[in-house]
Amino acid sequence: MRYYFQIFLLLSLFGLKQTILAQNKSTVLARTQNYQYFIDLNKVQDDKLSVQLIVPYFKLPANQDEILFYLPKIVPGTYSIYDFGRFLSDFQATDSIGKSLPVLKIDENSWKILQASKLYQITYKVEDSYDTKQPNFIFEPAGTNIEEGSNFVVNTHGFFGYLEGMKRNAYVLNFTKPAEFFGSSPLRATAKDAQNDQFQVPTYMELVDSPIMYCKPDTTVMNVGGAEILVSVYSPSKVMGSKFVAQNIKDILNAQKEYLGGKLPIDRYAFIIYLFKGTSGSGAMGALEHSYSSLYFLPEMNPMLLAQTIKDVAAHEFFHIITPLSIHAEQIHDFDYIKPEMSKHLWLYEGVVEYFAGHMQAKHSLLSLDDYLGTMRNKIINADGFNQKLPFTTMSKGCLTTYKDQYSNVYEKGALIGLCLDIRLRQLSKGSYGLQNLMADLAKEYGKNKAFKDEELFDKIVQITGFPELKEFFQRYVEGEEKLPLTESLAAVGINYLPKRQNNRTSLGGISIATNPEGKVVVADVTEIDALGEELGYRTDDLILEINKTKITGENIQAFVENYQKTAVIGDDLKITVERTTDGKKKKLKLKGKIIQNSQTEFNVLEINPKATSEQLALRKAWIG
Repeated sequence: MRYYFQIFLLLSLFGLKQTILAQNKSTVLARTQNYQYFIDLNKVQDDKLSVQLIVPYFKLPANQDEILFYLPKIVPGTYSIYDFGRFLSDFQATDSIGKSLPVLKIDENSWKILQASKLYQITYKVEDSYDTKQPNFIFEPAGTNIEEGSNFVVNTHGFFGYLEGMKRNAYVLNFTKPAEFFGSSPLRATAKDAQNDQFQVPTYMELVDSPIMYCKPDTTVMNVGGAEILVSVYSPSKVMGSKFVAQNIKDILNAQKEYLGGKLPIDRYAFIIYLFKGTSGSGAMGALEHSYSSLYFLPEMNPMLLAQTIKDVAAHEFFHIITPLSIHAEQIHDFDYIKPEMSKHLWLYEGVVEYFAGHMQAKHSLLSLDDYLGTMRNKIINADGFNQKLPFTTMSKGCLTTYKDQYSNVYEKGALIGLCLDIRLRQLSKGSYGLQNLMADLAKEYGKNKAFKDEELFDKIVQITGFPELKEFFQRYVEGEEKLPLTESLAAVGINYLPKRQNNRTSLGGISIATNPEGKVVVADVTEIDALGEELGYRTDDLILEINKTKITGENIQAFVENYQKTAVIGDDLKITVERTTDGKKKKLKLKGKIIQNSQTEFNVLEINPKATSEQLALRKAWIG
């Protein structure tokens, strides 16, 4: 969209008035020190939105009359190369009277603008990533969505770019929108009316950290620990609303508040939740963390199961307000969106956060100790599927390339590093100082506006804690190839860790079961089926409706199996009703067999030591309450 010169308006970052939101098309805006962006959400063409940028003032070096414009190759928190610039088309640069300037496309994410001293405006169109046919599909919480009249997911790194050397200029975003739409974001609108919103952001780094979702509002606001918490939900079939989500995550947030010392270190936070029907383009679901928000992409399913999923994910994502918001390396503080350099401390950014997510719930009675040990056992099992000889710091540095297939270990071994480090701190301090204390001290030492040097963090931790023994811990288990000292660490708090154990127990037939999006229990795998399972005649994808006259759902299956294993009698009948689909037809079948005893090998068993000493019990209390 071109504007013709009539009048200059003097603007400043905090002085832009609401009248600017609806500029007359014949008015040209004055350039300022700020990026001035405009998007009209009412004007979708071919599933694309037009973006207009009035560029900020800049001074070119002598004998240079060209400048580069970028969209990110990668953004923090994703650890994947996505090339957001490939979704741009019709890129044009013009001077103040609308005359086109020469532009060269350098690569997927870079455009070189010639005669740049005359540059006034840049325009382009953006295609969304949610329904793209392009390869290298973007995980939806990091992507963009354009659904005309329904929903817009504006992950800002997919719509807005920056000029070379000018990431720290301020941004003014102007949206024209349907009157009934609301923009949910961690940002507060600095000016607005029924059809227009304006947001102001100090730097590009903070802009990328601030997603916005536009749709008809379903929002709930609550106050937790002195912070305003916004919950915003888009559900096309209205299966779940924001009030229900808020009610279900409030206990988690209150526990996190107590875990962080009774007050949250933020003023505002937004849970932005997009629910999808059917299957996702990426084949996955999840969330992407930001400093003051998290954006969720989850399936429409049974509300209770969905609420639990949101709780589980929120427990992790919310803790990112600690790291990397308040504790981060230079590579994150001044992130290079085009040639990213990774920090070696993913054990901190993702591992400790994942550890806190579970530890907090156990410490504040949202999980029993047995259930918590079950989650840690799963992490031990999952971590065994990764390269155990690969130093964690080496994997972190190479997670975009050489060790991309090892990245997910941050949520497994990364959390176990947090577990062992926490217990080691408690041992060294006789219970008085743990990982929570260390993170609080690191946040005081650094904070949002101060980064640490990658090579200095371990020495800084030793200095802050006064425990030189930690240097050996990091050298052996984080920078080195040694396996984590799980047996010794857990024994210190009265927990037995058995890498392998033989067990005699009853089973449901040696099958693996799962819960589908409708909340029904399904036979997921029969590769380890036992004699009872053969007698019953299970098939993969059977829906289990009833076991011994008890109706089975995703909500009660875990409790049922635990009780069954304690009470089942060898030789008794086991009667199971399943729904099986054959040739497109559904049929209910009654399966019957005799309960048998199996000798099973269990791996990575965690159990409470009934003979724990008073010293172990005291350290366990200090560790987990």
